Amino acid sequence: MHALTPMKLFALIGLTFICDASMAQAGNNGSVLNPNLADESELASAPGLNADLAAAIIAARPIAGNLELDALLGDSVDNEEKAQLRAVLFLPINLNTASEDEVKLVPGINRKMVHEFDEYKPYSTLEQFRREIGKYVDAAEVARFEQYVFVPMDLNSASSDAFATIPGMSRRMVHEFEEYRPYTSIEQFRREMGKYVDENEVARLERYIFIE
Repeated sequence: MHALTPMKLFALIGLTFICDASMAQAGNNGSVLNPNLADESELASAPGLNADLAAAIIAARPIAGNLELDALLGDSVDNEEKAQLRAVLFLPINLNTASEDEVKLVPGINRKMVHEFDEYKPYSTLEQFRREIGKYVDAAEVARFEQYVFVPMDLNSASSDAFATIPGMSRRMVHEFEEYRPYTSIEQFRREMGKYVDENEVARLERYIFIE
């Protein structure tokens, strides 16, 4: 179990302005390290990792997905160690675009649940995911799965509460997301958000949104 580091504490504080959990579009994964957000010491203390691998992960950011992370680790971490690692280090997957191979990497998932994740695409809300997957597993297991997934949100219509559930999202960036509505293209989003954060952070945030 990892200690509550200053980074995690900051993230938890930053989420206190979320007023309605039913509006969440990304699961609460505060207990799971995000490879695009965790600091070097957190990464180095994860199962199977060391300082060199932690540095390699940070240098590769933003990591696009868990298959890319697996490839980055290569033979330095064996398959059994990778499976253990994913329970504590996982990049949330887009429920609507993740491939079957990506879904199979969700910790503790079985073949039946891989099928059920796919069965209900496209998901419009995380609440829909809870309802559909709740037909097959209990609430605790739904909540556990929820740590590893998100539903992409429409940049022009998503609520502040929805934006706030993006991992690593700050109150300021929620405001900036909304400030430039309506967006007509992803290029406009990149240009406007690039005023506040670097291109790597824009790319990291971009994976959670779409423009209708």
